[in-house]
Amino acid sequence: MNFELSEENIQVREMIRGFIKKEVLPNVNYYEENRLFPKEIFKNMGKIGIFGACFPEKFGGSEMGFLNLTIIAEEISKAHPSLGYAFNMQAMTCPFTILNWGTDEQINKYVPDLIKANKIGMFALTESGGGSDPAGSMKTTARLVGDEYVLSGSKTWITFANEADVGVLFAKTDLNAGHHGISAFIVETNRPGFTAKPIEISSLGYMTRSCEVFLEDYRIPKENLLGKEGEGFKIAMNALDYGRLTVASRLVGIAQGCIDESLKYCNERVVSGKSIGEYQMIQHLIADMVVDTDAARLLSYRSGYLKDKGEAATRQSSYAKYFASEVAVKVTRSALEIFGGNGISDEYPIMKYVNYANMLHFGEGSANIQRILIANDALGVKNANRHHIKRRFSLNSDISKEAVK
Repeated sequence: MNFELSEENIQVREMIRGFIKKEVLPNVNYYEENRLFPKEIFKNMGKIGIFGACFPEKFGGSEMGFLNLTIIAEEISKAHPSLGYAFNMQAMTCPFTILNWGTDEQINKYVPDLIKANKIGMFALTESGGGSDPAGSMKTTARLVGDEYVLSGSKTWITFANEADVGVLFAKTDLNAGHHGISAFIVETNRPGFTAKPIEISSLGYMTRSCEVFLEDYRIPKENLLGKEGEGFKIAMNALDYGRLTVASRLVGIAQGCIDESLKYCNERVVSGKSIGEYQMIQHLIADMVVDTDAARLLSYRSGYLKDKGEAATRQSSYAKYFASEVAVKVTRSALEIFGGNGISDEYPIMKYVNYANMLHFGEGSANIQRILIANDALGVKNANRHHIKRRFSLNSDISKEAVK
């Protein structure tokens, strides 16, 4: 078994590092300081094929593959964690869901613009009070009236919603059918009845915002139904399956960013005539940070490798997301111990990494929910009351929508 990256993988990584040095690092602070959405950075990412890594060339994709996508997401998130959110909205949960489940007309209309970042995407599933079972408590409804669906309700923690042009949104078309009553829709935000309000989280910066979304007599053509009525839950779980892949690699990038900053600081900071990196307690922290992060990276790479082979990798993606989230929280905490009081100052980026690690710890399935999923799968638990949890593992997440029906 070969654990080495291929020459192509290494070339992609070097290309991304060059892009970060030229296009990201000189500009990202301007967007952050001025509370601006980094649309031009995203467009430049789209131009070089970053978001289209897993998409066919006929739709504007670069066909670099899932493993290369994990490498790219790690590098971008290491440079600035907030930019990592673009991978879900512009590469995975939004456009890839349309690719997997959409009609030819839907794919051609939306996917090329999303992966080029000519349009900004969103993925609207979570509702207030929904927690880790967003489908079971869903209150947003969609009624077919003539040739239109009329949507009413609200969503929360929807990334990019205030900047989005188009997105995948979930609503109940049958209030009495439980998870089978959920349907998926492609929504355009410029239609009347759609409102997005940013959620203020100053500790995460202002470039990429999570929002509350309000739908009031919001109407879309019936052709905007994604898949069939009642397939929404399958579509959502399939989408999150792919989303976990990039979330895991983004968490690895956050952890590696903390390691890089910590190593520099250990060699610069002198206490009692010695650099702090010479003290054994600090060395123990560094050793754990390096080994844990490399283990998380290998789990992330494995998920991408398996998906490139055409395998679902549902379990492996869950393992990677769970472990990487635990590692990122642990590593960022260790970095704070190394930096001491300096870690919370704006002079260093440690608190930025800490905050994003904590945020992503819950995204795409919290650590506690991942534990339940993994344990139930390992134990072969068969409990009707956990049907919605089991389904996340029973779904085949292959690229073909036929495979998950």
